[in-house]
Amino acid sequence: MTDFPDLPTLTPTQARAELARLAELIGRYNTAYYADDAPEVSDADYDALRQRYDALLALHPEAEPENSAARAVGAAPDSAFGKHRHLVPMLSLDNVFDQAEFEAFISRATRFLGLNDEQAQALAFVAEPKIDGLSISLTYENGQFVRGTTRGDGTEGEDVTANLRTLKDLPLQLQGRAPELIEIRGEVFLSKEHFLALNAAQEALGRKPFANPRNAAAGSLRQLDPRVTERRPLSLFAYAMGFCSEKITLSHWEYLEQLQAWGFPVNPLSQRLEAASGAEAFFDRIGQERAALAYDIDGVVYKIDNLTLQERLGFAGRAPRWAVAWKFPAEQAITTLKTIEIQVGRTGALTPVAHLEPVNVGGVLVTRATLHNEDEIARKDVRPGDKVQIQRAGDVIPQILCVVPPAPDAPARQEAFHFPDHCPACGALAVRPEGEAVRRCTGGLTCPAQIVERLIHFVSRTAFDIEGLGERSIREFYEAGYLHTPGDIFRLHTHAEEIMTREGWGEQSVRNLMQAIEARRTIPLSRFIYALGIRRVGESNARLLARHYGSCENWVAQLRKAAVIGSDERLELGSITGIGSVIADDLVAFMQEEHNLKTLADLTVSLNITDEEAVSGGALAGKTVVFTGTLHTLSRQEARAMAERMGAKVSDSVSRKTDLVILGEKAGSKAKKAEELKIATLDEAGWNAFCAGLETDFSA
Repeated sequence: MTDFPDLPTLTPTQARAELARLAELIGRYNTAYYADDAPEVSDADYDALRQRYDALLALHPEAEPENSAARAVGAAPDSAFGKHRHLVPMLSLDNVFDQAEFEAFISRATRFLGLNDEQAQALAFVAEPKIDGLSISLTYENGQFVRGTTRGDGTEGEDVTANLRTLKDLPLQLQGRAPELIEIRGEVFLSKEHFLALNAAQEALGRKPFANPRNAAAGSLRQLDPRVTERRPLSLFAYAMGFCSEKITLSHWEYLEQLQAWGFPVNPLSQRLEAASGAEAFFDRIGQERAALAYDIDGVVYKIDNLTLQERLGFAGRAPRWAVAWKFPAEQAITTLKTIEIQVGRTGALTPVAHLEPVNVGGVLVTRATLHNEDEIARKDVRPGDKVQIQRAGDVIPQILCVVPPAPDAPARQEAFHFPDHCPACGALAVRPEGEAVRRCTGGLTCPAQIVERLIHFVSRTAFDIEGLGERSIREFYEAGYLHTPGDIFRLHTHAEEIMTREGWGEQSVRNLMQAIEARRTIPLSRFIYALGIRRVGESNARLLARHYGSCENWVAQLRKAAVIGSDERLELGSITGIGSVIADDLVAFMQEEHNLKTLADLTVSLNITDEEAVSGGALAGKTVVFTGTLHTLSRQEARAMAERMGAKVSDSVSRKTDLVILGEKAGSKAKKAEELKIATLDEAGWNAFCAGLETDFSA
């Protein structure tokens, strides 16, 4: 893992602030990469952010390990396409970068399963080159291809069935016997040769070339006209299974063989490894062959071969516990840093962006890089005019590694960059709270940058997802005086006639916009919470809160009462697994601000905020479960995951709202409290029987 010497010196307060900053950046870059096919940062920069996040989290596990943006998968589907919900979520993969990190992945998996050393060494794996393309899900009914979707946000994707039917590699009818219903996962990609030809054609037509083969493949598949997709030579490799109506095989390797029997192309370089000890040699060999391959790869994916163990391991946040991607090192180059620009985000954070002399790195022209914060600039002593070493691994914007020492006869360096102490957007004082790494504008909603950025976030794909109301329109309507608060969006119809007279707008486009706004007057509570832009509350935490409190009215009322330290409501908020003390503080602070309450009151008048549904079909749907004591037949992680799969909310403390307590050995005070409150309990054997369906009920 990359060394971050500053991390051990951070205080808990600084660590929480840095984790929040990293999570916010990760969420922003996910949207640019997955939803817009226009990455803002390189793979190297993105991976470095995640490495830093994980390294800091290891030092400060109490600092909210389930930060929402870092847990997010992909981005919401584009509203221009029909949407389809995956029967089994399409999640992402965690990354490792060396042998030590790969061994740590193995250790986590074997600890979760409770395997001894001999059993761990006998684990077989399947190694597959990681194709740099667009993930898709293919649904077959009785062997017939019926639907194809992109990953989207991992839960819901874009319906691109008509486009996928044009792919020569896609079997429209499976050969031989097939399940009644199955989701087959794969990767659509463009070869290096076809990528270069496509970009040459783009430039000949005066159009912007694609950044890399991955974005070219995504842009080609996500065409509104299937005839455009048909003219582009896309390829497909199948490699995984989503939902299946019956058990097909016992191992992943056998499943790959079955995919080939059905008529799918499977990467011929994939290999079954009898033990994890063969992973490094396979990685080195593929790395040496990488340049000669006809397609881009950015690493190797390792999967535990045994499907029963995969099912037991399940998922942790955004990624499976049974698979990992071992990524290749980044490519590097040297260029000149021209200027440093300060951008203001929706939370008021001042973020420095480096503008670079354009340089070609691995066939991609890069011009910008993020510098994170003023400490990063000072630590690297980066100044305009410097020669800097950059690295990338497949996208557009690189990471600045260091300043290249100037030659003895080079001109004197410019003065050190002075980070502004006033907001460049509104002129308000920009302060850096003690213990935090980020400087923030104090202008609040009086700062045009924050107002506009908050409104852009409010209508973004993973929030209200209002078609036709993007960044350009938000800025235009703000400057025209139509929009200043989120509630103004639902009053835009009062300006419809004025909007029709503006350049680029007409009767039909305004009508479409108003219809899109009306369609979003009904919204699930989780999306509503996320749209509010509460600091440190991303999609994952918004879902946790919505599921816990159920209704908007209850959420607001309970958080208002949670302002009292030691109250039942504050204890309840702190007991939600995934909501740490820092996030709880931010939530309570949000509910104490008068202008936030006015915004909520304004919105609730205009909207129908639907209650959050519990996990459908779960035996514990809507129930709150607490585990206490030592479990012997399964790990605490596995037990918690089992409860969540059945729809339960897992809490860390026993209260009157707890429905079931699982008592391990030496259960202690929580067992006593459960008895006092007459809460139902199960011992470990009873819990295992309940999960297996041998016991269908529990009672106090």
